[in-house]
Amino acid sequence: MKGIILAGGSGTRLYPLTMVTSKQLLPIYDKPMIYYPMSVLMNAGIRDILIISTPQDTPRFQELLGDGHQFGVDLTYAVQPSPDGLAQAFIIGEEFIGNDTVAMVLGDNIFAGHGLRKRLKAAVENAESGRGATVFGYYVDDPERFGIVEFNEEGKAISIEEKPAVPKSNYCVTGLYFYDNKVVDYARNLKPSPRGELEITDLNRIYLESGSLNVELLGQGFTWLDTGTHESLVEATNFVKTVESHQHRKIACLEEIAYLNGWITKEDVLKVYEVLKKNQYGQYLKDVLDGKYLDILH
Repeated sequence: MKGIILAGGSGTRLYPLTMVTSKQLLPIYDKPMIYYPMSVLMNAGIRDILIISTPQDTPRFQELLGDGHQFGVDLTYAVQPSPDGLAQAFIIGEEFIGNDTVAMVLGDNIFAGHGLRKRLKAAVENAESGRGATVFGYYVDDPERFGIVEFNEEGKAISIEEKPAVPKSNYCVTGLYFYDNKVVDYARNLKPSPRGELEITDLNRIYLESGSLNVELLGQGFTWLDTGTHESLVEATNFVKTVESHQHRKIACLEEIAYLNGWITKEDVLKVYEVLKKNQYGQYLKDVLDGKYLDILH
């Protein structure tokens, strides 16, 4: 399976913070924001990743992440000249996707929770075995801001509506999507919405109407954060700091994920440690290498 991180957009809701830099390069506690969606793809076992961003920001991501070898992944880059909708990513990435299945995560989304990796692997398996698409639902208090899923009495998704004036539930579709290869053709044939964008909701509706959309609910024990406002940026930083301080484990430490996946060696991690050893991120990597956390044994 291939992976796409969509890290475009103009970031106007975060002005003046994003007037000279990409939103996805802003810090969330001790890491750039893009580390978090990248960790989701890596935890799903995806190593071939395309980062799509704006013409001005793409070189900055290349400078930060390079070709991805230090994380055991293969990174390539593409430009989205203007923000014409999330579904446009599959048209931009058509050559990259080829005949493969594909997952896409939005560059400003953070996912955390025990058991998330298992859910991600199941979504990969669902797409690769020809059973269609998987999206993740999450309870929100302001459903009019999102794509909202309606369920029947059996808990099966029966409709998806983008930013509804009268929401039929409080469960939104988060910015993480797993698709079979048909998604490229579906995206190419989409018509722009009234706001001129190729909507991901319209793409998901195609799968829903064909009976091949799996909506996985992220319930108790899971956290999803969409960091699109100043308030949510602070909330995300506070969340990550609190979890990391209390659990003594990092969220979205890419070197740790790569090391535990067997994608990079102990020597590779030590090189990073030498650069970062004066801060707690570097010390954490040393603790991982020293076997301080017992779950790396299993």
